[in-house]
Amino acid sequence: MTIQIYHNPRCSKSRETLSLLQQHGIDPEIILYLESPPSPATLKQLLVAAGFSDPRQLMRRNEEIYKTLGLADNTLTEDELLAAMASHPKLIERPLVVNGDRARLGRPPEQVIEILDC
Repeated sequence: MTIQIYHNPRCSKSRETLSLLQQHGIDPEIILYLESPPSPATLKQLLVAAGFSDPRQLMRRNEEIYKTLGLADNTLTEDELLAAMASHPKLIERPLVVNGDRARLGRPPEQVIEILDC
């Protein structure tokens, strides 16, 4: 099974998490999500794999676009929030590491160790 990392090379936590994976002998598939944003359906799968019940748990809520789009509005549906992340991938929290049907945010990077098979 290939381990994936939703990666932003400009983010220090993302770089640290990638380095941690490599230190464990893992050469993950690197997904540059800002260049190739995941679909809403993929984001839904990631949400489930991470064990999150609310799409906002996978969102960068301090981003200006979060405020501009009014994403804190509790009347927004899950589908609307997932569509916003797909349209504005800067909203997606990073890094996210996926191993099969399990996913973890690398904040802190050591959290991803929980889903590694090493």
